[in-house]
Amino acid sequence: MIDQGDVAGRADVSIADTFRQAPGVVASSFLGGSDQPKIHIRGSGLQSNPTERGLLILQDGLPLNRADGSYIVGLIDPRLADFVEIYRGYTANRLGATVLGGALNFVSPNGSGSPGATIEVEGGSFGYARTQVQGGGRQGDRDAFVQYSYGQRDGYRAWNGSDRLVFSANAGARLSETVSTRLFFGWTDLGFEVAGPLSWQRMMADPRQAAPGPVVVNGVPTEPGPNAVRDKPRRDTEQARLGSRTTATFGAHVVDVAVGWTNTHDTFRFPVGTGYRITEGGDLTTSLRWAYQPDKSAALPLFETTALYVTGRADRTYANNVRGTRTTDFGSNQLAADTLSVWSGFNLPVGAVTIAPAIAYMSATRDNTDTWAYARRPTVNAATGATGSVAATDTGFARRYEAVNPSLALLHTIVPGNVVFAAVSRSFEAPTFDDLLEASGGTANTSPTGFTTPNLKGQSAVTAEAGWRGSLGRVAWDAVVYRSWLDDELIRTTTVSGAITSVNADRTTHVGIELGGRVQLTDQLSARLAYTYQDFRFDDDPRYADDRIAGAPRHVVDATLRYTVDPRLWVEGEVRWVPDRTPVDNANTLFAAPFAVVNARARYRHDATWSGFVEVRNVFDTNYAASTLTIGRATRPDQAAFLPGDGRAFYIGASARF
Repeated sequence: MIDQGDVAGRADVSIADTFRQAPGVVASSFLGGSDQPKIHIRGSGLQSNPTERGLLILQDGLPLNRADGSYIVGLIDPRLADFVEIYRGYTANRLGATVLGGALNFVSPNGSGSPGATIEVEGGSFGYARTQVQGGGRQGDRDAFVQYSYGQRDGYRAWNGSDRLVFSANAGARLSETVSTRLFFGWTDLGFEVAGPLSWQRMMADPRQAAPGPVVVNGVPTEPGPNAVRDKPRRDTEQARLGSRTTATFGAHVVDVAVGWTNTHDTFRFPVGTGYRITEGGDLTTSLRWAYQPDKSAALPLFETTALYVTGRADRTYANNVRGTRTTDFGSNQLAADTLSVWSGFNLPVGAVTIAPAIAYMSATRDNTDTWAYARRPTVNAATGATGSVAATDTGFARRYEAVNPSLALLHTIVPGNVVFAAVSRSFEAPTFDDLLEASGGTANTSPTGFTTPNLKGQSAVTAEAGWRGSLGRVAWDAVVYRSWLDDELIRTTTVSGAITSVNADRTTHVGIELGGRVQLTDQLSARLAYTYQDFRFDDDPRYADDRIAGAPRHVVDATLRYTVDPRLWVEGEVRWVPDRTPVDNANTLFAAPFAVVNARARYRHDATWSGFVEVRNVFDTNYAASTLTIGRATRPDQAAFLPGDGRAFYIGASARF
């Protein structure tokens, strides 16, 4: 779990910053600011550009994922969460997740737990400024809490601006001694410019530029990649969220019922090779949980069952992008998805061991109706302005997916606070519409010529894992090792033009270590460590043999050292170290270099009301690739595939709590 104390003293807090100290959760900045960073757990959704599947993302226990499993992680302002629950692997099944990676639940503060009001203001380099106002209280058996935040920045690079406005509110009531309910409302308006990837040589020379597209040298195109300078890619998303949760306790029985609705309008202006993708629709979620816990002192119920059903409909339109302007439409579809997951599990105490068998059932549908009414689809050449058309073919399809996922875990408490466990589990992930319906045929200068509708299988995996969570004196740790055997892994790669293609790999393996630790070295000096090891490989693949799967750094080390001067002031240094090169393509011909980035900050609390902080990011102004695209096979060593991390930045902030 991560709470607000873990991100105190930081400005411009993104999803990537939030999970720095969470082993196994690998999040890296894609463009900086409030965009959508790459995030995965155990490689689930690793090859999305940007990440849009592979995890169940929850806010107050209700999915932000659409019915097809896709999500826009940039819609979340992590600073508004009271804490974040992390469920890696099979532990997320009890929430309705069936995917390899697990789930993240962003839990909002409420009027009972966080009474009073807070105002926060911060700003700094690259035109960054953010304001947050929140407040709430309790009266009798009722409470309410309201939050507002607005952040913007010009960005480290050209064409790299972003802004996000979030409003959320919740209200709860204790209806009786055994029944309570809470209502949720949220609104997010997100926008960010996409500066695009650079070649390694260009990034080393000037990381602040936007992607210029292929450069012709002696009649030969070099540095293949999208032209962000000309095409001005950008994403604008608005989402409204409404939900409720009611919990009733009857002796040893607990019943929890939740209903949620989201309405999303998403306009993604890709480079010309893909064009505009405009999606508008709604999703309805229903969740039901029943737990039987006769022993109130037990950490887990004796028996628990959960059902999660999400149904959604959306209209999607595709249009040509000519120098950042929407011109002719070239496709339209009606998308319908339904996903049902049902999970049941026991926690059976047998002496000093708890045996936890469980089983989950998952069913999903993905239906696409082609609503394009014309015989031809318009095309355009963004470099010359020439227009044309191609014959239109029906892109409609109906896909069905079904899986049964058993699991078995053994837990043993050595001494209170020290638990060892071992588990084996199966997971299954159905493709999203972004995998199943893709604009195709485009290049860095020309628009798509049609669509591909790959008949993808669902991704399944069997995972064996073991771990030890505990503490001894001044030291606390969380260590897990795992190995996953995957069939039909969803490999989602980006071509040289920026277009996206998805395939099923045959067999792959994911091996990893997740190690987190805290130690109080002295009364004033403390240290934290999050280490993630990842060895994700193809298994005798006809295209990639036993190569490493692109996009996964083998080692990721995040370490922090904090010195508490007195109860009101602390200073700390932090390093993110990726000591090994990271493959950019699945053929392992192109790599991102190792790097280490150092941050420093200090926080001072004047009294119970006033506090402030200063922060320096990337102290040594390191030029590095914070993230990369993932490519099947790089065509040239000067492939544009690298996303520069922010340079040295200075921030200051203050807050007042009443």
